[in-house]
Amino acid sequence: MIELLKRPEVERRTQLSRSSLYLLMSKGRFPAPIKLSERAVAWRADEVDEWVKRRIEASEGRAA
Repeated sequence: MIELLKRPEVERRTQLSRSSLYLLMSKGRFPAPIKLSERAVAWRADEVDEWVKRRIEASEGRAA
């Protein structure tokens, strides 16, 4: 089953603010959310977790 995350959980997992998330998305550097309804979106947990993993690896000098 695919786990979906609402924005507050994405902010918690990434330690980024809402404005930082949307800035990174606009630059293509963070996964885009999935539109669930007219006014609701969510992110795939596996994509968010992979993004965090890549950031950790980049900060440790490993391949990004």
